[in-house]
Amino acid sequence: MTPATLGVVLIGRNEGERLRRALASLPPQLGGAVYVDSGSSDGSVEAARAAGLDVVELDLATPFTAARARNAGAARLLERHPGLEAVMFMDGDCSLAPGWIDVAVEALTAHPEWVAVCGWRRERRPETSLYNRLCDLEWTAPPLGDAGDFGFGGDVVIRTGAFRAAGGYDASLIAGEDPELSARLRWAGGAVVRLDRPMTEHDADMHRFASWWIRSVRAGHAFAEVAHRHRGRGLFRRNLRSTLVLGLAVPGGAIALLPWAPWAGVALLAVWPLQALRVAGAMDGARFSWRERLLWGGSCMVSQVPKLWGTVRFHANRLRGRRESLLEYKS
Repeated sequence: MTPATLGVVLIGRNEGERLRRALASLPPQLGGAVYVDSGSSDGSVEAARAAGLDVVELDLATPFTAARARNAGAARLLERHPGLEAVMFMDGDCSLAPGWIDVAVEALTAHPEWVAVCGWRRERRPETSLYNRLCDLEWTAPPLGDAGDFGFGGDVVIRTGAFRAAGGYDASLIAGEDPELSARLRWAGGAVVRLDRPMTEHDADMHRFASWWIRSVRAGHAFAEVAHRHRGRGLFRRNLRSTLVLGLAVPGGAIALLPWAPWAGVALLAVWPLQALRVAGAMDGARFSWRERLLWGGSCMVSQVPKLWGTVRFHANRLRGRRESLLEYKS
């Protein structure tokens, strides 16, 4: 495998300058590159074509999902370049880290049993807002090596044979399509590995609590939907259990107890800070300061409430036979 046998699928919708940075970061030795647009009105399509990429514009008549866009991009890429051995999937608000393509190629060449590899996605400007900082911690909190149930995110390199054998992404998922595909690749016997190398730089540009809330609702919806589809496998069962206990039972029980047994209600609420400390203590002390670990532990607790709402929304829509629309946190 060489960089010339690896292609890139880039997806986006109204990413503006973020997309232009993504396009500029693509190395010239790639075996091919496709941009898939989901109804942009900001010149994204023209920018991609000007950069020399093949462009797929998704049909507006079918609901957009990131999974649908990635599948469409992979289909076009492998149609035009059938000899590619691997595909790098990448979001339009990310730019490639210098040298990552070489790292991925070397890793897959050295380990034939690995079917997908990812590295570190980092936030472009984590210092500009609390929510950007939380995004950066989210990208770097998962463990190295075997990706496990964490799986990979929107940026990953997958062998084309494994991707085809798995049937690609589940295009009907509005979120959670990345760890869902990662799980299916692992169940098929392949290894999904996270490398200790920079992969992409992400630009969440998130500065409002409302954006963070919507993003957390989307995460809860993703856990619930993917867990429901693979309920026999137990995927995300622990995540859902945590959401039900920490997002519903603890605050709900405390509110119910406060009028009758105030001390019992306060004691129950103490579960949140204790659990936040447990999460913080489990993080790698060599990579994260105590301040970062406490911040991440606290956010994991607070986010259980919007995640619970996302879980409720999924099951309510499922029982009514309705489909949830995209949950977009960016303006």
